Amino acid sequence: MSLSLEPVDALIVVDLQTAFVSGDGAVPGARQLLERVEELLDRARDAGAVVVHLQNDGQPGADDEPHTPGWELYLPVKLGPREHVIRKPRDDGFDATPLGKILVSAGVRSLAICGVMSEMCVHATAKTALARGYRVVLPYDAHGTYNVPAVPGVADEIPAYVVSRVAAWSLGDQPEITVPTASVTFF
Repeated sequence: MSLSLEPVDALIVVDLQTAFVSGDGAVPGARQLLERVEELLDRARDAGAVVVHLQNDGQPGADDEPHTPGWELYLPVKLGPREHVIRKPRDDGFDATPLGKILVSAGVRSLAICGVMSEMCVHATAKTALARGYRVVLPYDAHGTYNVPAVPGVADEIPAYVVSRVAAWSLGDQPEITVPTASVTFF
C-alpha cells in the first residue's frame, strides 16, 4: 500500500484515559502513543475535521471507574461543534452512545481511529465503523495495549506490539492498517 492516503473526515480517540497512559499502569510505549495521538489531534483540529473522544466508564473498582483520577481523559479536549466527548458503557464506541448520530449529522464518510486498547475498544469500534460502511484508517503507531501475561506451562507472554498488530489484522482487509500516523491527513 502507498503511504499517501486520501484524507479522512474524522478522528476517533478511543479511551485515552489517565489510568492507561500515565504512571505505573501505563501501556508499554505510552509516551510515543501520546505523541502520535497529539499529532493526529493537531492535524484534525487544524483541518476542521470532526474529533470524538471516547471515554470508557469502567466498573466499580476498575482503574477507569467514572469520576476517579484514572477515568479522566489525559489529553486536553477542545469541546465545540466539531469536537465531542462521548462516555461509553462497553467496548464498542457505537454501542449505546450517540457516536453514529454525530458522524451521520456531520456527513462523515471516513475516519481514523487511535487510542487504547487495540484488541478491545479500538478493535470493537473499528469493526462497527466498517460494518456501517465507513472507510477506516487505523495507524499502526497510534493505538496500543498491554502485554498479554504468560500462562505457565501453556504460553509465553505476548508483547503489546504483537497484540496490537494482531488486533488490527483481525479486522480483515477493509481498514487501512499499515500506515503510520505521519501519513494520515484530514479534510
